[in-house]
Amino acid sequence: MQYAVKLAVASISILALSACGASKQWGKYDDDPSGPIAELPSAPSGTAAVSDFPQKIGEPYQIGGKTYTPEDVSSYDQVGYASWYGQELAGNPTANGERFNPNGISAAHKTLPLPTYVQVTALDTGRTILVRVNDRGPFSNDRLIDLSFGAAKQLGIDRQGVAGVRVRKVNPNEQERAALRSGAQIAERIATPDSLLNILRKNLAKLPTPVAPIRQTASSGNPRIPSSGNIGSTYVPPSVPQGSTGTRDGRFVVEGGAMAKPVRTRPRQNAVSGSGNYVVQVAAFSSKSRADTLANKIGAKVMPDQTRQIWRVRYGPYANQNAAQGGLAQAKQRGYSGARILRADK
Repeated sequence: MQYAVKLAVASISILALSACGASKQWGKYDDDPSGPIAELPSAPSGTAAVSDFPQKIGEPYQIGGKTYTPEDVSSYDQVGYASWYGQELAGNPTANGERFNPNGISAAHKTLPLPTYVQVTALDTGRTILVRVNDRGPFSNDRLIDLSFGAAKQLGIDRQGVAGVRVRKVNPNEQERAALRSGAQIAERIATPDSLLNILRKNLAKLPTPVAPIRQTASSGNPRIPSSGNIGSTYVPPSVPQGSTGTRDGRFVVEGGAMAKPVRTRPRQNAVSGSGNYVVQVAAFSSKSRADTLANKIGAKVMPDQTRQIWRVRYGPYANQNAAQGGLAQAKQRGYSGARILRADK
């Protein structure tokens, strides 16, 4: 159960202060821990142009035996946990028919109208950003919102599997709306004061703490659900068997897989084993299943960081930089133009 934040007086004051945000273009992050995000493929047929109209609320729908009822709550203001998703779903249709852009500042929510604009505050730092909701999810009851990688990076939570957040519906001006529709980001709002953060954190403490997301991930296209149609790029079936490593059936990475079909992967010519000082990093994720999906697709390996919260998709290791050029060339041939050679211990 999520707890609504009833802080009318404080919220009004924060809203007044936060109206000074200005837009700027989203660019490459030099210290990006997740590695490069590939250029988007051509738009899939049937995807909609990016527009705020008509706004879609939708009929009630069922996922995993639970009914979700979309509604337009003008005073929506809740705390909960956020996770993020990125490159592995690039180009997939979102729930309102747009094309998912992992670089953009967007999000998935179970019930808010599509699109909706929300301010998302990281409760550990007080940083607040403006985000456009255009997708459905996450279908895990312990998380409130799924951010795109670009949004998670701007908020400063991209190195975490999950993070405590406040999500508050807002009505930004048209300049800010247009910037987010184009894939740009808006300058951060004024940081939330400690007095308000303390109240929000107390409300968050009443919720169960989720583990880092380990979810099935659509490898291509979206499933069709009889009660709701196309759920969106973030949809994954929530009910999975427990106690096994991931397998793949050609459509989903299944997090349990006693009955799953065998994994079929391409030969891993450049995903060599053994020792070496260099690797080619293609991407990284906060979910191991997502990393496994991409690694299986391109013939790479998954290498966790020391915290085992970031899962890196890499070719290698290689003995030297010259040897690593082969892996770099393969990554670029597959469309990952931002792949880079790194020291293996990075």
